[in-house]
Amino acid sequence: MDSIEGKMIGIAGVGHMGIGIATNLAKAGWPLSFLSHCGNQPVGELLAMGASAFDSGEELAGSCDIILLVLTGAPQVEEVLTRRDGILAGIRKGGLIVDCSTSLPETSRSMADLAAAKGVGFIDAPMTRTPKEAMEGRLNLLVGGDREQFDMVRPLLACFAENITHTGPVGTGHAMKLLHNYVSLGFSVVLSEAAALAAKMDVDSVVLATVLETGAGKGVVFDRFKPQILDGDPSALQFSIANAQKDIGYYLQMAASAGGERVGAEGVFAVLNEQLVDGHGHDYLPRLIEFLRDRKVS
Repeated sequence: MDSIEGKMIGIAGVGHMGIGIATNLAKAGWPLSFLSHCGNQPVGELLAMGASAFDSGEELAGSCDIILLVLTGAPQVEEVLTRRDGILAGIRKGGLIVDCSTSLPETSRSMADLAAAKGVGFIDAPMTRTPKEAMEGRLNLLVGGDREQFDMVRPLLACFAENITHTGPVGTGHAMKLLHNYVSLGFSVVLSEAAALAAKMDVDSVVLATVLETGAGKGVVFDRFKPQILDGDPSALQFSIANAQKDIGYYLQMAASAGGERVGAEGVFAVLNEQLVDGHGHDYLPRLIEFLRDRKVS
C-alpha cells in the first residue's frame, strides 16, 4: 500500500473510545465501516453519516483496506482477528491493521506475524486520554511498527489524535502504553490512599487539595481526582477500576517476561484487585478514595 488516499476504513470496537474515533473519521470524510457488536455505543449518527455495518470481522475486512481495532484487551484482539470468521480470514493482501486497543507487546508481535503471513501490515497504536478527548479528536497515540507504514497512516490517525509518537518496532507501542499507565495508575492509587487517610485524620479536603496542587502532588492525575476529593464527583476520569486492574495486570505480565522489577506494581494491583472483589469494578477510578476511606483495615 503506497498511499491511504481513498482507502476504505473499517473499525472493530465502537465502544466508549471507539465511538469518538469513528465519529471523527466519518466527519473527516473517510469511507467508514464498522463491526456490529452488542458492546457498541449507539451508532445511529455514524449510519446517518454514511457508515456501513457488518456482522462479521471477515465481511468487514473484505470490504476495507485499513482496519482499526479499539478493543478491551489482548484476548479480544486475538479473538476478533483469528476466529473462523475473523478479520484475518477476510482481509485483503496489502491491507493494514492498526491496533488501538490496550494489549500486550507479545500479542502485538504474534498478531503481526500472522498478518505478515497473509501479506498484511500490522502496527500497534494504543491511546491515552479519555472518551472525552476521543470525541474531541485529541487522543495521544503511541505507535509501534514499520516507520514507512507509520508515516503512511499518520494522516488517518491525525483525524482523532493530536499527539502521535512513533515508539519503535511492533510491540513497543503497547509496551509504552503499559509503562505510561503504570505511572499514572500508580500515582492514582497513591493519591487515593493519601486522600482516604486524610479524611480519617480529619484533614480538611480543601486544605489537602491546596497543599498537593501547590506542591509535588500537582499534575494531570491530581486534576482528574480533585473533583472527587472536593465534591465526591468522579466524572473527571471516566475510567473504570476494572480497566485499571487489567492494565496493571498486563504491566505485571510484561515486567515478568522481561525480568523487570515489579514490587511496586504488585502493590498497586493488590489495591485495585481488592476493589474488584468488593464489587466496585465498574465504578470510575476516582471513587477509589471513597472506597478506601470506608474500608476497614485490621
